Amino acid sequence: MLKPLVFDIKRYSINDGPGIRATIFFKGCPLNCLWCHNPESISPQVQKLFTTSKCIRCGECCRVCPVNACRLTPESVVTDNDLCILCGQCAEACPTLAIEMSGRYRSTEELLAIIKKERPFFDQSGGGVTFSGGEPLLYPEFLVEILDACRKQGIHCAIDTSGFVETETLLKVAQYTDLFLYDLKMVDPEKHKRYTGVANRLILENLQALAGEGADIQVRIPLIGGVNDDEGSIVAAAAFVASLPGEKRLVSLLPFHDVAGGKDEKLGQARDLSALYEPDQETLQRVIEVFSGYGLTASVGG
Repeated sequence: MLKPLVFDIKRYSINDGPGIRATIFFKGCPLNCLWCHNPESISPQVQKLFTTSKCIRCGECCRVCPVNACRLTPESVVTDNDLCILCGQCAEACPTLAIEMSGRYRSTEELLAIIKKERPFFDQSGGGVTFSGGEPLLYPEFLVEILDACRKQGIHCAIDTSGFVETETLLKVAQYTDLFLYDLKMVDPEKHKRYTGVANRLILENLQALAGEGADIQVRIPLIGGVNDDEGSIVAAAAFVASLPGEKRLVSLLPFHDVAGGKDEKLGQARDLSALYEPDQETLQRVIEVFSGYGLTASVGG
């Protein structure tokens, strides 16, 4: 069974499903969205993050590195990525937390113990646990195991997914899932591939299949100014969601915010986001009205 790396566990979350939730973030995603707010979630491997402004040049990381991959410079510390074995000893030794390791293997038992500690908040608020990423469906066997364990405890389970997975896998996991937070970037196939790196035929077909099975689905649309906030994209998305079998789905609009720049810097990478912008209130209201015209309730956030 392929075990996932977990890069974050967010407690007291109110934006990843109903009530107060614990959200488990798995590393690894088959998409590479230009606007991704969690760039550390894309790689399925452990990654080293470095915050230059926190470094006090104490040299502790260089002292403990078993392969001499860390080198002290007049400005900061430089890591030779060809030598680095990602053992994490430098992060453990760093007194200012300038070095962090993103990604840690967690067992089902370990995660379940963490989740069960949040049970009082779930029970009081109608919350539960949400598995997010990255893409949690990259690890279907592990996911089924933890979902089954949670449901046996009476814990509400949600999955935040891009839907880019084999249909058979998705429908199998659906048997153990109370709610899907299904990300629908855009309907146009060429634009989808240009901005996410993959085609969207499977994503759209899987959303139709999931709806056909009667699954509880909340459609989430990341609204990116300069990408999918134009009239054609919004009408196409509204028409597609309205055409899904079963009851009308709630739609959550997630406006773009340029919040990932610091994470890119920590990862030692750069993305050109200059053409992207946050939709204004007028645009958000227009989008809500378009969805309303198709009999759908859309709201910002959630």
